[in-house]
Amino acid sequence: MGWLTLILLIALSLSALWLLKIRGALIKAVAAALLVGASGYALQGRPGLGGAPAGGRAAKQSLVLTNARHAFFGNFTSAEPWMRISEALASRGKSADAVNILQNAARRYPGDAQLWVGLGNALVDHAGGLTPPAELAFRRAAAIAPGYPGPPFFYGLALARSDDRAGAIAIWRNMLRDAPADAQWRPMVEQGIAVMEAPPARTP
Repeated sequence: MGWLTLILLIALSLSALWLLKIRGALIKAVAAALLVGASGYALQGRPGLGGAPAGGRAAKQSLVLTNARHAFFGNFTSAEPWMRISEALASRGKSADAVNILQNAARRYPGDAQLWVGLGNALVDHAGGLTPPAELAFRRAAAIAPGYPGPPFFYGLALARSDDRAGAIAIWRNMLRDAPADAQWRPMVEQGIAVMEAPPARTP
């Protein structure tokens, strides 16, 4: 599952950058950085082993989540300072501190759906998979912003990162079924489904 998750995160990151209208040299540079990281993982990674992710891998994963978050919530929101601090901590492998920052922010601003989504993501990172507290955070975000695509997208991503491919696909298909045909985020979700439905990659 480690290879599938890696491919999914790279695909979603590039899709998010495209939705944010980032083109040319910058998107090529980001793609190159992600591919270099993937190459290193292919040479040295051992997906069958447990344990915390290495700092470099955590940084790339944090970059992917940041890009996808901006595609759904934008770059200039009241939650952005909190999110940036949390994601910076996560990128250095300090997942517990990343969780604490967003727990405090969500207590202070309980009506901000983006903060609850961020808390759900941080809890998934810290635990290495979806947990009841993370699921509660995603459900809280969905209740605050019913019908908005951000919370279900990241909940589906959390399921995918927790080895529940069928659950992720079901949620993302529901999003596509209920969304306008010209929804800007459709290509990202469609690409995520395509990666999830692809045959599992063989470990070299």
